Amino acid sequence: MKKLTPLDQTYDFFSAEMIEDIVVLKFRENLLVRAADLHAKGSLFEYLDNVSRSDRVKAVLIIGSPEKKGCEEYFEFYRKVFELQMDQVAIVRLYNAVNQFILKIMELNKIVVHADSGEVIPLFLNVSLACDYRVVADNTVFKNPCLELGLVPKGGGVFFLSKMLGRSKALEILLSEGDIPAQEALILGLVDNIAPRETLEKVALNIARGFTRKPSTTVAGIKKLLNYSMKDLRDFLEFENQVLLRMKGSADFRKRLEECPFV
Repeated sequence: MKKLTPLDQTYDFFSAEMIEDIVVLKFRENLLVRAADLHAKGSLFEYLDNVSRSDRVKAVLIIGSPEKKGCEEYFEFYRKVFELQMDQVAIVRLYNAVNQFILKIMELNKIVVHADSGEVIPLFLNVSLACDYRVVADNTVFKNPCLELGLVPKGGGVFFLSKMLGRSKALEILLSEGDIPAQEALILGLVDNIAPRETLEKVALNIARGFTRKPSTTVAGIKKLLNYSMKDLRDFLEFENQVLLRMKGSADFRKRLEECPFV
């Protein structure tokens, strides 16, 4: 008899729990910072592979960390990159870890629901855009600190938004200096549902339950067909790396980082 892999797991920066036939994955820490941790990255990717292979799992619910520090978190990451004088190979390794995570989510043969709250920077928005359904708390605000450093968002945001909203609307959002509150995000189509902060997890779990009632073969087949239009994502993420590396090496980036209020 084949031994079943335990799906209730606790790691340093994320935990996972099987509730009925749904895996609930909760992040505790900054994904950008943990991308440099090879052990943490390996644990996460191995776990997602186990989920993908498991017939017991019908859906996945990813819950963003409620302890996010918003824009400050983003600026701190690039300050550390600059202070540690990380070479191009090390930075590409970080970016590739993000790429791998985005692709792992996209390639999961289960429905993936994403729930988030508080201040959401582009990386976490992009993680949610790789998922199949997005619900946020009513206190959610999407912020764009990339503009302050003269960078583009990491994680396929330009790719996803241009496909979802069209070129013009994507350009408007990506170059906007204003925050996007939850209700506006719903109107734009960035999220699919809004819940009170106190009941976010309960609402998200019920949404995931709704998907588990569908035939698994149909779900997997539809996801494959939907992802056909996303087959260029892998190449896009690699090109995104190149664009970011050029930007990060510019004098303008260094000047903007020095002037950043959180650095």
